[in-house]
Amino acid sequence: MVQIGYTMMTEQAGPRELVDHVVRAEEAGFDFSVTSDHYFPWLRSQGHAPYAWSVLGAAAQATSRIPLMTYVTCPTFRYHPAVVAQKAATVQLLSQGRFRLGLGAGENLNEHVVGEGWPSVEVRHEMLEEAVSIIRELFGGGHVSRRGTYFGVDSARLWDLPDEPPPIGIAVSGERSCALAGHLADLVIAVEPKRELLTAFDRHGGEGKPRVGQLPVCYDRDREAAVRRAHEQFRWFGGGWKVNSELPHPDSFDSATRFVRPEDVASSIPCGDDPADFVEAVRPYAEAGFTEIALVQVGGDTQPEFVRWSAKELLPALRKALH
Repeated sequence: MVQIGYTMMTEQAGPRELVDHVVRAEEAGFDFSVTSDHYFPWLRSQGHAPYAWSVLGAAAQATSRIPLMTYVTCPTFRYHPAVVAQKAATVQLLSQGRFRLGLGAGENLNEHVVGEGWPSVEVRHEMLEEAVSIIRELFGGGHVSRRGTYFGVDSARLWDLPDEPPPIGIAVSGERSCALAGHLADLVIAVEPKRELLTAFDRHGGEGKPRVGQLPVCYDRDREAAVRRAHEQFRWFGGGWKVNSELPHPDSFDSATRFVRPEDVASSIPCGDDPADFVEAVRPYAEAGFTEIALVQVGGDTQPEFVRWSAKELLPALRKALH
């Protein structure tokens, strides 16, 4: 059966609210959870960007069952990979083995803040590959020293290691990232229901590994209100990752999407309160071969109502349709 997850979206809620939301999601019966790791929201209208790793630590203590995961962390600019390894090991201990480390090549939106520039996607993939190898080596215990192309590590060691290190996922959007994920990752991450991504992942060594997708949705009893909110906060989503990874600021996304209409957003994001519409939006991910699908409810202040509705109507409908 396809597992259905809940997204703590740091771009649209504060840290205390995010922890409350994932506690509610656990109680409602969601199978797993993921959290974004941003320094900026996509649009000013979203209005938040707390530090995801503090939220994860609090969530690990506030919950007892639901798995946690970064979706995704860039381990190459804001964070050195040795520090990412330490954070991930700590969250794995706090959560008692419920954490997975989702990694990606990053977005300019979040990584430009450290002032190191934004290189080509080819360089970013090389950096990601080197970072993953450092993280893996540190998860193995012992002291790690190296002078790589992009990163130096001087006698680093993780002093608090879980018995089982967190599985590593890598986000993919094309052939190069699929090759990296197939070779280096324990699972693959994508935000588009493209079968060809999973086929490429399998071709490069990913066969049989979990594959996690994500889908924005906008629940509201008033469908017109849902469409307005989705347009106000999520019209950036349709830009595709080749565009979304390059823009440097929320105002850039605002300018890039100024001609996107509410009906354009509603054509790709299910809006309203009919579970059948949400099932049909999720189905392409299941048919493409995704084993897990994390839902993103648009609107930070709508999370409690969405979670209640999901427990009563949406999750049963999805499980019936996707069993």
